Amino acid sequence: MPTLAPELSWKNYLTLCKPNVVLEMLFTAVVGMLLAVPGMPPLDVLIYSVVGIALAASSAAAINHFIDRKADAEMKRTKNRPLPQGALSSAKVLSFAVILGVASMLLLVLKVNALTAVLTFLSLFGYAIVYTVYLKHMTPQNIVIGGAFGATPPLLGWCAMTGEVHPYALLLMLIIFVWTPPHFWALAIARRDEYAKVNIPMLPVTHGPDFTRLQILLYTILLLIVTLLPYLTGMSGLVYLGSAVLLGAIFLWFAVLMMRHKDNRTAMKTFGYSIVYITLLFAALIVDHYFKITL
Repeated sequence: MPTLAPELSWKNYLTLCKPNVVLEMLFTAVVGMLLAVPGMPPLDVLIYSVVGIALAASSAAAINHFIDRKADAEMKRTKNRPLPQGALSSAKVLSFAVILGVASMLLLVLKVNALTAVLTFLSLFGYAIVYTVYLKHMTPQNIVIGGAFGATPPLLGWCAMTGEVHPYALLLMLIIFVWTPPHFWALAIARRDEYAKVNIPMLPVTHGPDFTRLQILLYTILLLIVTLLPYLTGMSGLVYLGSAVLLGAIFLWFAVLMMRHKDNRTAMKTFGYSIVYITLLFAALIVDHYFKITL
């Protein structure tokens, strides 16, 4: 039986969507949706919103694959992606990205609301173009500035349910914004040689790993402070507060550990925990929302 041509393989197109990243984004978006309403949100609007945001995030990821195809071919972590391997052509990747992006906008405008569609488009454009094309190659603060685009999912989710930009939604966005630098810089330390090889000015490349470790520590302290705000503003109760303090203390311990053990293994452990951290933190927000305990 003849096998499918590489470009017809659904797995290649799935890889373009960066499913692991998109799933994490969707989770935080759903948290925003659930927190936006007192009980359960309308199921149909929730489904349309999740699919629309997922399509937009996948479109941005595919555009990122296209723009970074040359650098990806030279980096060990990314050399097996569809474009460097020749499994997909650039034209097919761009067509795929456009189809996803257009479908996302139509779905959000017709089935959710126009404001969510506009904010989702700005997020897509910001990550795929502003960050990938310009910021990523211009400044070692690329991940800090560009992190604003990746921090929008809970805002998008909240807006999808209410049609407005609420201060609490901006607070959720702020948490992800502050979390992004220590999360990504831990990986960048371990992969600094690869970034240097393709002339991407990540902070460990331009300022060295020791300076980056200090920045991770400082951002982790700031993150711990910022994550107290949902409780201090009355958005969340004691269930969330206890979770935020415990999870933040563990993250801080990893940051201190990186200052003491200056090896790539510790950096990757910190990176791994940072993903667990943000997942459990947002899960705590949901639990607290439905089982709120206050003094």
